[in-house]
Amino acid sequence: MSWSSWILLVYLGVLTGGPNRALAEGTGSTERNCSADPPYLPPTAVNTTQRLAALRDVMKAQNISAYIIPGTDAHLSEYIAPRDARVAFMSGFTGSAGTAVVTATKATLWTDSRYWVQAERQMDCNWELEKDVSIRSITDWLIQEVPEEKQIGFDPYVFSVKTFSAYNANLSPAPRMLKSLPVNLVDKVWANRPAEPSDNLVRLPDNIIERTWLQKVEYIRSIMRENPYKPTAVLLSALDETAWLFNLRGNDIPYNPFFYSYTLLTLDEIWLFVHTARVPDDLRTYLNATCYVADCVQLMEYGQELNQLTNYLTRPSTRVWVGTEYTNQALYELIVPEDKLMTTDYSPVLTTKAVKDATEQRVLREAHVRDAVAVMQLLVWLEKNVPAGKETEMTAADYVNECRSKQKFSKGPSFETISASGPNAALAHYSPSSDTARVLTVDEMYLVDSGGQYLDGTTDITRTVHWGTPTDFQREAYTRVLMGNIEISRNIFPDGTRGINMEMLGRRALWEVGLNYGHGTGHGVGNYFGVHEWPVGFQSNNIPFREGMFTSIEPGYYKENDFGIRIEDVAMLAPVKTAYGNNFLTFDIVSLVPYDRKLIDTSILSPQQLDWLNRYYQTVRDKMGPELKSQGLEEVYDWMVKNTEPFTTTQSSATVACSSFSLLLTLLPTALLHHLL
Repeated sequence: MSWSSWILLVYLGVLTGGPNRALAEGTGSTERNCSADPPYLPPTAVNTTQRLAALRDVMKAQNISAYIIPGTDAHLSEYIAPRDARVAFMSGFTGSAGTAVVTATKATLWTDSRYWVQAERQMDCNWELEKDVSIRSITDWLIQEVPEEKQIGFDPYVFSVKTFSAYNANLSPAPRMLKSLPVNLVDKVWANRPAEPSDNLVRLPDNIIERTWLQKVEYIRSIMRENPYKPTAVLLSALDETAWLFNLRGNDIPYNPFFYSYTLLTLDEIWLFVHTARVPDDLRTYLNATCYVADCVQLMEYGQELNQLTNYLTRPSTRVWVGTEYTNQALYELIVPEDKLMTTDYSPVLTTKAVKDATEQRVLREAHVRDAVAVMQLLVWLEKNVPAGKETEMTAADYVNECRSKQKFSKGPSFETISASGPNAALAHYSPSSDTARVLTVDEMYLVDSGGQYLDGTTDITRTVHWGTPTDFQREAYTRVLMGNIEISRNIFPDGTRGINMEMLGRRALWEVGLNYGHGTGHGVGNYFGVHEWPVGFQSNNIPFREGMFTSIEPGYYKENDFGIRIEDVAMLAPVKTAYGNNFLTFDIVSLVPYDRKLIDTSILSPQQLDWLNRYYQTVRDKMGPELKSQGLEEVYDWMVKNTEPFTTTQSSATVACSSFSLLLTLLPTALLHHLL
């Protein structure tokens, strides 16, 4: 038996009452068992037999041997509308990361470790699961399954420029041929595909914005004029680019206030491609949509962007700037010849939006104060009610959503709440359902990762708690995760340092004892935008940190089939005074909820870490005390005061964790090199 198979059986045993039950042909299991006779499918699995047959008929008519289905939309969004959830429709799998491939005889899904168990719960036995996400893995499989010279179909609207290039580079020499099919084949067989949203777009109120859309347009045009390659236009494809540029919001994507759109911004014209029926008269006036000069927005129907881009390129001396991370292949391949194209990883809108102006910084901080009230209300409520044994992962998620809904400017959750107890918390992106929700008990650790959308900001925070007596290992693991959070948070570094060059600070305390986590350490956060806002964060393809950016910091640890720990805060990149140097930054934490005291082993914290923790707790008191009092939440106020009592230094050990400054010295040459480049 393979290691992965053994792990799966152990997991089944934990969830369903023991190894004998897990091995008994899958009956009662939460996951499928396709080797049983007959195969066992849990109630969460989706029957895909008919839809696969329909897709294969369409594939045959198109003379293709395989069809690739990415889990994104035409704007390469992480979070997509139900009508774009083609992987979910075809396979039943609803995770946010996955690629499906269908041939005449096989159907296979590729996804990462966050979603392996979820895939086994949701897919029927028509589907195989590949525990990988690399394009190389997919193309190797295609080369094995598809004969030479045969065609592999794809929709160029849901392939990024880089994705297409990687597939083509691997398949062309094989030789297997990619065939572009602009009409998505899944849409052809999706009889009850959800309709396009019809709600009107809205503009942000003036009191929460500093820059008007006209000021933003002029600033982006100034960047274009100063660029040595002299672009005459910039094409905006990511949904948050257009929304930010015009200070507009919509509701086309669950949890994200975006709307289907493209923008072609030139030095003297503006074309906005939207569903024009959703733009009311007041917005047309706001956008100067009745004129045709440089500061007028010409509204064009969504779907006409290809024709308009083609027409624009016929003009002499045009050059279009595209950010390749969020431009789909269908648009990109139109920009010919090559001298009409200019590329960077990210458009100037995305890199400009990443740095919040003074008003955005202020209102985003204010949103986090109100959000902390809701999270504290949840933790107080759970502390009181979990011992009775009646609350579940679902009721906890519902309660925190309800608390947020009562806060000023609330616009709902910013993502589906991750409310996970015991072994479910070992799945980093688990969200409860009626079929999987566990009863919360004092004997298990509980992880809640949640966030809110507010008119003035987006929030994302994770806390892990234990209501009973944690084991020594649970306390050590939690404390080492907290140490990683603190080491990043108190770090001081030159403006322009890349997050990847300090990411290991979040892992160091875990690495020292042979532990680790399998997800990223942080991501950008928006102002009433996406909860994962690129291109800010700690990954290799993120841009350098600058003053005014916001990022999450979220190390974790997950013991399979047992428990999970994640501590996530949002921080602003803020200037810091140093003894000798200028232009240095640090992280100013804006999430304001105490950590679980009983899980913190102060004996392995350094004096510097303990000092940081006590200063953070004083900040929580200073900022949250008046807010809780003003809302009349005396019980929550008392809980906050109790849980932010300063820790003493007598138990602290300076021998375990060194100053992050000493570690930064080893990283500084690389950081400076990136800064200079």
